[in-house]
Amino acid sequence: MKIVADENLAFTDYFFSDFAEIDHRAGRTLMHEDVKDADALLVRSVTRVNQQLIENTKLKFVGSATIGTDHLDIPALEKQQISWSNAAGCNAQAVAEYVITALLYLKPELLDAGKQFTLGIIGLGNVGSRLAYMAELLDWQVIGHDPLVNHLAVTQVPLQELLASADAVSLHVPLTKTGHYPTHHLINAETLALMKTQAILVNSARGLVIEEQSLIHDIQTTHRLVVLDVFEHEPVISEELLKWVRLVTPHIAGYSLEGKARGTQMIYEAFCEKFGFMASKTFISQLPVCEQYFTEQTDTKTALKTCLGKIYDIARDDQNLRACLKDGRIDQQAFDHLRKTYPLRREWSAHGGPQA
Repeated sequence: MKIVADENLAFTDYFFSDFAEIDHRAGRTLMHEDVKDADALLVRSVTRVNQQLIENTKLKFVGSATIGTDHLDIPALEKQQISWSNAAGCNAQAVAEYVITALLYLKPELLDAGKQFTLGIIGLGNVGSRLAYMAELLDWQVIGHDPLVNHLAVTQVPLQELLASADAVSLHVPLTKTGHYPTHHLINAETLALMKTQAILVNSARGLVIEEQSLIHDIQTTHRLVVLDVFEHEPVISEELLKWVRLVTPHIAGYSLEGKARGTQMIYEAFCEKFGFMASKTFISQLPVCEQYFTEQTDTKTALKTCLGKIYDIARDDQNLRACLKDGRIDQQAFDHLRKTYPLRREWSAHGGPQA
């Protein structure tokens, strides 16, 4: 058996080397020739798994260690009777912690704001639900909007009301262009105009959810604080955009060691089910022990106030991305290198902290 795997997947050898020869490849440049004789393909979101890639191959299984599936041509996979799996929710905790870290970096005083601060969450799936839970631990007011989810623990309001009421808006929706509730360019000139001028906007979902030119115009007008981990034209990111956005990171919101490991474990379990193997491994044994910042003597707010920068230095990610500017845009090779060599941070639970 042969497996072709994105070279940036975590713990691939640990989970899969007992079953097959593993050919590690750069995910963004995978071609048909690379996978034609493989039995399984393991990818991330940078690989477009389409008809051109998978036709006339031996593939029986495609696993994507990601929460999204918009890079998978599911009809094409099913037409060729290739089983597929993704890892929905694998990095949800990491993304939720990223959002809170970004907000506290921009406004440290929010740690003591309590119910005076309202966080609006658009999309109440795995990530949005975890973010709501973590925000409530900080005593923030939380409102949500998701026409496809009935979330009993979150007060849900119409989109227009959320945009008008929230002091920060965080996006956690998949990218959809059809159906009753398309999310492509959900945030545009019209919806931005509904927001408070001082409200923070955070996008760690999909770049195309925000219309870039409308966002730039809005920031020029309102001086809004904006956090972007994803970009409409990614990996093409313009110097103009970076000039106006307060905090930018290279699509790494979900890049925790736990999230990466969890994603690989989830497709390992689906792989085992497909090929009839026993799934006997978990990632927990592979994780190093961390310094404990959250203790019985230190409550969550106190620990975050004193140790958040040690847990995750988000400013460093911003600086590293901006350092990749070349000839008016982010250099694509440098962008990919940042992601490939990213020092995976640990989730709060590794330091003794809460987890949704």
